[in-house]
Amino acid sequence: MTTKPIIVITGATSGLGQIVAIEMAKRGAQLVLTARSRQRAEATGKMIHEQMPSASVDFFYGDLSLMKDVKRMGKEISAAYPRIDVLVNNAGVHAFEQRETSEGFAEMIAVNYLAPWLFTHTLYPSLRAAGNARVVNVASEASRNHGELTIPGDLTDASLFTARGSSAIYGKTKLLNIMFTGALARQWEGAGINVNALNPGFNVTGLGRELWFAAILERILKFLHIGDPRRGADIITRLVVDPAYQNVTGGYFNVGSGHAITPVHPGGDISMQNKLWEATMDLLQQKGFLETVKGYDD
Repeated sequence: MTTKPIIVITGATSGLGQIVAIEMAKRGAQLVLTARSRQRAEATGKMIHEQMPSASVDFFYGDLSLMKDVKRMGKEISAAYPRIDVLVNNAGVHAFEQRETSEGFAEMIAVNYLAPWLFTHTLYPSLRAAGNARVVNVASEASRNHGELTIPGDLTDASLFTARGSSAIYGKTKLLNIMFTGALARQWEGAGINVNALNPGFNVTGLGRELWFAAILERILKFLHIGDPRRGADIITRLVVDPAYQNVTGGYFNVGSGHAITPVHPGGDISMQNKLWEATMDLLQQKGFLETVKGYDD
């Protein structure tokens, strides 16, 4: 009997994550999904079972802007699933005003970067136990509009910004995802875990949730066949299942072609990746969310 692949997906109650979850259910995977809203989780579960009645779906609840929830969910999932074959760090937010979490982090930095960093490390034992696991980080070519990168200052910067200024902050968080991917691939070399990032392209799903006209704009763009989310979901799915990526790690791949992209500077700079790695590790340890960082020889 073939063992079902166990796939963990964040941000799977809407957008690209939801599409990928449905596709993975059709392929016979055991789905482990994170959610903040039980109502949206139930709606997603119903949608998945409508298309794949035999699907196995398990939800874990928490707020990805809070590292205490991220750590708790990671530990709960790792305890429930001693083997995890794939982790898709898909959840993200583009805020149009600054919001600071109760833990003192800027919301976009917390959700888009610190959460996947901490979540991935918390799941390390289960990923390593798979023997041939994959971590897929959803980044973006929005990273090319990242303003000025300052490490470690950007990790704790909660300065106010306007809706117009939000794009550079969002782009910076996606640049950090790319840099994290490169550093993690080196840190986990030999662990049997491949780590790659991707650009999903422009997608209308979940577009500008904080804009009052977002729903209208989304309908118009869909009518014009602009920003089809299935394209973004396809490159995520390919990195999850395609044998072509099985032995590739530390890469950044494009929607459509699936070809490697050279990230904007300093995305591919190893020294900057290492500096970011150390700064992130120190910050999370200082805040009490990280005891040790797992390396492949642990």
